[in-house]
Amino acid sequence: MCRWMAYFGDPVPVEDLLFRPEHSIIDQSLHAKLGSFTTNGDGFGIGWYGTGSVPAVFKSTHPAWSDENLHEVATQINTPLLFAHVRASSGTPVQRSNCHPFRYGRWLWMHNGSLARFPELKHDMMMAVDPALYPKIEGSTDTEALFFLALTFGLTEDPPNAVARAVGLTEQIGRRRGVEYPVHMTVATTDGETIWAFRYSSEGNTSSLYYSTDVAQLRQLHPELDVLDRLGPDARLIVSEPLRDLPGAWNEVPDGSWGFVRRGKQEIHPFEPVRGG
Repeated sequence: MCRWMAYFGDPVPVEDLLFRPEHSIIDQSLHAKLGSFTTNGDGFGIGWYGTGSVPAVFKSTHPAWSDENLHEVATQINTPLLFAHVRASSGTPVQRSNCHPFRYGRWLWMHNGSLARFPELKHDMMMAVDPALYPKIEGSTDTEALFFLALTFGLTEDPPNAVARAVGLTEQIGRRRGVEYPVHMTVATTDGETIWAFRYSSEGNTSSLYYSTDVAQLRQLHPELDVLDRLGPDARLIVSEPLRDLPGAWNEVPDGSWGFVRRGKQEIHPFEPVRGG
C-alpha cells in the first residue's frame, strides 16, 4: 500500500505541506502508522497547479526521505492545489512511469490500494479502454489502468459516475476470473478546481482516509497554532494518515463513500459501483 495527501486552498509553500508537519508525507514514507507497510520507499511523486495550462509533475524512483531534489523543488513552489504520493509497490516495477500522480491533460490521479490479482485482470481492463486513450498509458500499474478506465467512462465530465463505472467493470472482470474482492482503493483526482476523493473496497475494509476540519473551527480549537493563521478559509487537506496529532483536526472519510472539495463547498456521498458497462 501507499500513502498520499492532497491540499486545496490559497497558495502555500509546498515545503510547508511536505516537510514541516510532525507526521508529514515524508515521515510517512519511512514511518507509516495506519497502512499495511511501514515503509513506502518505492518512489514518490508530486503534482501541482501553477501558471501553465496543465499541472506540473515531479516524480522519482528514489525514496522520498532521501531525495535532495524534492526538497530543493519544494522550497521554490507555491501552489493552491498539491497532490503528493509515496509508493509501496504491489508488484509492478519500481520505475518513474509507475509513480503517482498520473496526469492526463489538466487531470491528476493517485491511488492507495490494489486490484487483487491484477495481472489476471489487466488484459480485459485494457481492452475496455478507449482506443484513442490507450497510447497515453505509460506504465504498468493497476492504478493507471483504473485511471484510464475512468477517463474512458467520462471522468472529465462526471468524475463520480466515471469512477463508479470503472470500479463496477473491474469488479465484474475480477469475479469472472474468480477474484472475490477485486478492488481496494482510496483515490484522489482533480482538474485543478475541484478535488474528488473515493474510499471503497469490494470487501468493505478499506484503507484509512481523513479530511481536515474547517480552518475557522480549528483556529477556535487551537489558537496557539500560528500556522493556522496562514491558511485561507477554504483550505482543506485529504490524507491517508493525519499529519499531526491534533484533537478535532481530522475527520474520517466513511468507508464506501466519495466526496469533493472546491472553493466554498465540500460534500460527502455514498459510493456504489455501477455494474453493467
